[in-house]
Amino acid sequence: MSPEKLVVGLMSGTSLDGVDAVLARFRGETLEEFEWSVLAFESTPYGSDRRELLLQGMERGDPAGLCGLNVELGEWMAAAVVRLCDTAGVHLPDLAAVGCHGHTIWHVPPEGGGRGATLQLGDAATVAEMTGVDVVSDFRSRDVAAGGHGAPMVTWPDWLLYSDPYRRRAVHNMGGISNLTWLPPSGSDEPLLAFDTGPGMGLVDEAARRATQGRLPFDVDGELARRGRIDEEVLDRLLDDEYFRATPPKTTGRERYGRDYVGGLAAGLSPGSQEQGWCDLIATLTALTARTVGMAYRDWVLPRGLDEVFLMGGGSRNPVLAEAIAAELAPVVVRDRHELGVDPDAREALAFAVLAWAHLHGIPCNAPDATGARGPRVLGSLTPRAVR
Repeated sequence: MSPEKLVVGLMSGTSLDGVDAVLARFRGETLEEFEWSVLAFESTPYGSDRRELLLQGMERGDPAGLCGLNVELGEWMAAAVVRLCDTAGVHLPDLAAVGCHGHTIWHVPPEGGGRGATLQLGDAATVAEMTGVDVVSDFRSRDVAAGGHGAPMVTWPDWLLYSDPYRRRAVHNMGGISNLTWLPPSGSDEPLLAFDTGPGMGLVDEAARRATQGRLPFDVDGELARRGRIDEEVLDRLLDDEYFRATPPKTTGRERYGRDYVGGLAAGLSPGSQEQGWCDLIATLTALTARTVGMAYRDWVLPRGLDEVFLMGGGSRNPVLAEAIAAELAPVVVRDRHELGVDPDAREALAFAVLAWAHLHGIPCNAPDATGARGPRVLGSLTPRAVR
C-alpha cells in the first residue's frame, strides 16, 4: 500500500472573497501511484476591513504596511488551517504539510526578453509556528526565475486531477481574473495550454460595491447586470486592448484590471444614485468579461480541439455571466461546474495541496509549455515545523 499523506491547501485569490482551505488525502509517491480525495473544504470570508487592507496593500503598499500585512495574512491562513482540521476531526500533527499560496500583491509578467517578478504575502513561518506543520509556500517564484510567468499555477494540478482519456477539456476559473487550462486527452504528448484571458469578476464586483456604497460585495445573481443595457460603444473601446490580442503565455491581474480601471469608467456616476447608469456599467463589464473569454477560446483553444468546458470559481454562480459565456462558446458544451467531482470553489485551494504534495516528492509541476519557463521545475519553498 502506498503511503498516505494529509495535506491542507490554502488560497486567497484575486476576487478577495476570503481564504479557501481544502483538506486532501493523497496516496503514492509518484505520478503513476497518485490517488486523491477531498476530505473537507471551508471558506472563511473576508470582511470589508480585511478586503480593504489587501486592496491598500496592492495599490499603495509601503514597506511598513506590507511587512505587517505579510504577518497578518499568515495569521489568517494559520487560523483557517486550525478551523478546517477541527471541523474535520483531524489532528494538526497528522498533516504532512500545508500548501500556502498566500495572496498575490503584485505580479510583473516577463516582457521584451526580460524576466518578470512576483510577490505573494502570507508569512509561511507564521503558519508553521501557529500550526506546528511543515509549510510549502512561494510556488510562483521558481517558475518566474526560470523565465516563466509563474501563472496560472493550477495548470499542472488540473492536468493531474481532471484529464480525461478521450476528451479535450478546458477548466475555466472565473475569479477576480479569468483564466483557463486546456487539457488534451490523458496520455497525449500534446502540450498544455493555460493563460489569463483578462478580467474576471474583479471589475464587476468593484462596480457593484461602488453602486451600492458597499452594501453588496458583488452583483448577486447578476441582477444588476440584468437590469442594465450594454453600452456597445464603450465595450468596443474596452475590447481594443493589446492584452486581449497578445499571444500566450500571458498573465495579468489587478495591476491592470483593478479599482482604477473601474474608477475611470465610473467618472460622473455618484455612488448610491443614478441606478440605471450603474446597472449599464455593470452590464457592460459583464459583457466585457464574456466577450474576452470568447475571443481567447476562438483564437487559441478551439484550433486545438475542444469537447467541453467546466466553468469554476465565484463567477460561475452569476447566471448572466454564465449564460453569456455559454453563448460565446457554443456549440461547445459548458458542463455543470460540479461534474469534475470537487466543489468548484475548492478547485484552487486543492491545486495548492497538490503542488505541496509534488514538492514533498521532488516532482516538477510548473507546466513550462503554459508558463513559458525554460523547463520543468520543482516549485515552492519548505518552512519546517517547529522542533519539539
